Amino acid sequence: MKGLEISERYFWAYGAPMIEQKFGDYKQRIAAGLVGDGSECYGFDDEISRDHDWGPCFCLWLNKQDYQEIGMKLQEEMAKLPAEFEGIGPRKVSSWGSGRVGVFEIGEFYKRFIGFDHIPTSNWEWRAIPESELAACNNGKVFIDPLGEFTAFREGLKKYYPEDVRLKKMASRCMTIAQSGQYNFMRCVMREEYLAAQYAETKFCADTISLVFLLNKEYKPFYKWMHRAMERLPILGEVIYNLLLEIVTTHEDELTESLYEKKSRLMEETCAIIIDELRREGLSDSSSDFLLDHGPIIQSKIQDPELRNLDVWLE
Repeated sequence: MKGLEISERYFWAYGAPMIEQKFGDYKQRIAAGLVGDGSECYGFDDEISRDHDWGPCFCLWLNKQDYQEIGMKLQEEMAKLPAEFEGIGPRKVSSWGSGRVGVFEIGEFYKRFIGFDHIPTSNWEWRAIPESELAACNNGKVFIDPLGEFTAFREGLKKYYPEDVRLKKMASRCMTIAQSGQYNFMRCVMREEYLAAQYAETKFCADTISLVFLLNKEYKPFYKWMHRAMERLPILGEVIYNLLLEIVTTHEDELTESLYEKKSRLMEETCAIIIDELRREGLSDSSSDFLLDHGPIIQSKIQDPELRNLDVWLE
């Protein structure tokens, strides 16, 4: 079983009965689920994942008043639940993995990820939040939420960035993808600066993945999982995944082209596909095959003058 399935089954086997028996007056006020850090929240956990911060447990979420009234007692009762479930467990908590499960006040739970106990209210608040933290707030599964308060906050974040913020990020990604892949990669190779070339390749891949998430209006998760999450996105997800995978796994083929020439060609193919999508969506009308030329056009569509007038590279 995947960790998320284990968590849900464990909740219904032990968590729900505990709430019913000991906190019956609050049972219609407590939300439960598994959301946040950890591969199991994305469904990417495997046997390797089981060595830390994995195993039967869940989160309970309360509003501020209810948390003040029963939060500590609820945590104490939750700690008494069996450590093993269906032959799995106990959960191994790493040095940096504490606080992923347990009882939380809703606002404080979200604040630990996004830095705010409220849904961002301005472009500047949205831009201040690391994207992977927004992804963590929208992963996993909410098992129950009778009041709907936890889910309302979650849905507010899931509506995605304001369009001006999305456009700003897309414009910047066009610049850095072109700079690292179409421009600097082969220049570094020609200078035999192979560490710089490797960084350019990695930067190209990371920023390309970021742009695909922006096209899909989905938050990009923690770097370890972003490629797998991208593969299942409907807009360019699979095709870009396969191109990037070929870039990072390609080997020398002396009969046709050098390793670096092939990587460069694949980068150009990737950029061409992205440019076609930008044109298809009306985000750019440039005929240029250099992705850098499309960034300023995308930025010009931003309505907020303060954001539109920022350096196109800045994001």
